[in-house]
Amino acid sequence: MHHKPKHSTHHSPADSTDAHAKSHRWLLPVLLVAQLMVILDITAVNIALPHIAMDLKMSGSTISWTITSYSLIFGSLLLFGGRAADLLGRRRMFVTGLGVFTASSFASAMAGSAAMLFASRAGQGLGAAILSPAALSIITSAYQGSRRAKALSAWGAVGGAGAAVGVLVGGVLTQFTDWRTIFYVNLPVAAVLLFASLKVVPADTQKPRWRGLDLAGAALATTSLAAIVYGITQAHSAGWTSIQTHVCGIGGLAGLAAFAIYELHIDKPLLRVERIADRAVGGGLVLMLAVAGTIFGLFLLCSLYLQNVLGWGPLTTGLAFVPLALSAGIGSHAAGHVISKHGVRGPLAGSFAVAAVGMFLLSRVGAHGSYLTDVLPGMLVAGVALGVATVSVSMAILTGTRQEENGMISGLNSTGHEIGGTLGIAIFSTIAAGSGAILGPQAAPGIGDAFLVAALVASLASVMALALLPRAQHFLAKLALNPQAMPVH
Repeated sequence: MHHKPKHSTHHSPADSTDAHAKSHRWLLPVLLVAQLMVILDITAVNIALPHIAMDLKMSGSTISWTITSYSLIFGSLLLFGGRAADLLGRRRMFVTGLGVFTASSFASAMAGSAAMLFASRAGQGLGAAILSPAALSIITSAYQGSRRAKALSAWGAVGGAGAAVGVLVGGVLTQFTDWRTIFYVNLPVAAVLLFASLKVVPADTQKPRWRGLDLAGAALATTSLAAIVYGITQAHSAGWTSIQTHVCGIGGLAGLAAFAIYELHIDKPLLRVERIADRAVGGGLVLMLAVAGTIFGLFLLCSLYLQNVLGWGPLTTGLAFVPLALSAGIGSHAAGHVISKHGVRGPLAGSFAVAAVGMFLLSRVGAHGSYLTDVLPGMLVAGVALGVATVSVSMAILTGTRQEENGMISGLNSTGHEIGGTLGIAIFSTIAAGSGAILGPQAAPGIGDAFLVAALVASLASVMALALLPRAQHFLAKLALNPQAMPVH
C-alpha cells in the first residue's frame, strides 16, 4: 500500500511526455488551418465581388474597398502584431487575433451596407495582423533545424496553394449559396480552432510586458505603410502622376525613414533595423516583395482573363485554379528539401527564372484563347516555381533569429508578403487596364502586357537573389545552429 503512490508518481512523467508529444503533433495542423482560414477569406472574396457589388449596390469606384480595407489594415499592422507576440505572449496574441477575426467575419456576413462591410473587413485585417505573425512565431520557436524547415515548407504550401483553393471555395459558395456564406463558414472553423489552440499551443510562461511595446513606432510605421498602400491602391483612379499619389508615396517613404531613425535610438524598438543589414534578412525582405507581388499578380491576371475575356463564371473560374494550387503545393513541399542541401540563394534564383518562363508563356494569351493551351501551361510552370520561391524567401528571413525576436522577424516577413501583394495588384491591374478595356476580347492585349511585365520582374528578382543573398555554406551553417543561441548581428 505504501509503494502505490510512488509507483503512480513514477509513471506520471511518461504520461506527461506522451501528452506533450500528442499536443506537439497537433500544433502545426492547428496553426496551418488558422492561416488557411485567413488566406481563404482573401481570395474567396475576390471571386464574389460582382455579387457583393450587386447586393449592396456598390459602384465601380467603391467595390475595390472590399479588398483594400482588408489589405490596408492587414499589411500596415503586421509589424506591430509580430512585436506584440514577442512581448505580450504568442498564445495570447494568437487567441486574441482569432477572436477579432471571427467577430469581424460575423459582422461582414451581416453587413447591410457598403460602409459596414468595409469596416468589418478592416476588422478582419486587424485580427489577421495579430493572428498571422503570432502563429508563424509559434512555429519558429517550437521547431528547430530540419523540423523547422519542414514546418515552414508546410506554412509556405498553405500560403501558395491556399490562395488558389480560396478561389475555388469562393466560386462554389458564390455559385450555389450566397456571398455571405464565405464569412459565415469562418464561425464554426474558428470555434474548433479556439478549443484546439487552448489544448495544443504552448502556454505563455511570462506576463505581458506592456512597457516594452513601442506604440509610437507602431503608429509611425502603420501610418507610413498605410499611406503607401492607399496611394498605390488609389493611383489607378486618381492617376499615377496626381498630387494625391505623390503625397502618399513620398510621405509614406519619408515616414518609413523617420521610423528607421527613431527605432535606432530607443531601447526596445518595434523592429531592430540593424537586422536588415543581415543579407538573409534584408535580401529576403526585398525578394519577398517581388515574390508576393508576382503571386498576387498571377491570380489577378488569370482571373481577369478567364472571367472578363473568356466569360467564365465563378465556379468554372475557381476550378481552373485547382492545378495552380497543386503545382504551388508541390513546389512548396520540394523547397524544404532543396533548401536544407543548397541554401536559399540558388533555389531562389532558379525559381524566379522558371517563374519568368511561366509568366512569359502566359503573356501570349489572346482575345479568343483557350484555357488548356494559353493559360494552363504557364500557370503550372509559374505555380511550381513560386511555391519554391515563397518557402525559400521565408526561410531566408526567419532562419537564425533569436527566441525573443521571432515575432518581430515573423511580422517583418508577413509585412513584406502583404505589402508586396498589394503592390503587385496595383501595378499589374493598372497595366492590364492600359488598353482602355477591362471586359471582352479587347481586354486581352492589356492582360498580356501585364504578364510580360511580371516576367521581367521575376527575371530581375532572379539576378537580385544572386546579388543579395548569402552563399549556401554561410546560410546552412546558420540553419544548423540553435536559434536561441544566435547572436544579433
